Amino acid sequence: MLKVKDLCFAYGNIPILRALNFFVKEGIITSILGSNGAGKSTTLLTISGLNRANSGTIEFFNERIEHLAPHEIAFRGLIHVPEGRELFPSLTLLENLEMGCAISPIARKAKAESFEHVFKLFPVLKEKKKQLAGSLSGGEQQMLAIGRGLMSCPKLLLLDEPSLGLAPLVVKEVFRMVTEINSHGVTILLVEQNALRSLSISEQVFVLENGSIAFEGSGKDLLQDQRVKKAYLGL
Repeated sequence: MLKVKDLCFAYGNIPILRALNFFVKEGIITSILGSNGAGKSTTLLTISGLNRANSGTIEFFNERIEHLAPHEIAFRGLIHVPEGRELFPSLTLLENLEMGCAISPIARKAKAESFEHVFKLFPVLKEKKKQLAGSLSGGEQQMLAIGRGLMSCPKLLLLDEPSLGLAPLVVKEVFRMVTEINSHGVTILLVEQNALRSLSISEQVFVLENGSIAFEGSGKDLLQDQRVKKAYLGL
């Protein structure tokens, strides 16, 4: 579904991604783990076109996309829910969701169905649909950000730190929602600091160190890996 090959990106003279290679299988949850500064968020930004790769290739359903603008990538069904949510705080919850439909004719045509799907996943959003996005709690804002992504009818959903800064009970709910979204057929590429929960829900995991893949495996196998236990689980 997604193939990243020899991807390099630098901020000025500082290399961040160093010949990065990995792939995402259709229909599953894939996670990228790594310490702060390893290049996880930069990877997602580069895949979605918000960063321009210095070299290497990105293929989405066998089409090279590394040269495309972000809106062209999103039009193809590769949707990025960024770290920090990036909502429109002065717009209502409903208006924020509607922004997700603007990306393609397919999303606009499916608008009513998408609203029904999002409100079924996140009932609290339906209750507060006329509130300003800036007035919502952190957990509600994260639900809204994910919901807006779903309104775009994604084939692949990139989630960057969806549990960041949330209370433990809300974190648990966020990961439950991620697995439920995947169960409805949406492929997910997840970047998370919460390694234990990420490993628990991911069929495929890549561990990023200094801008390249250090090792990989299934979430189940890496939960038993001594390197992962020591470096990311504190065991």
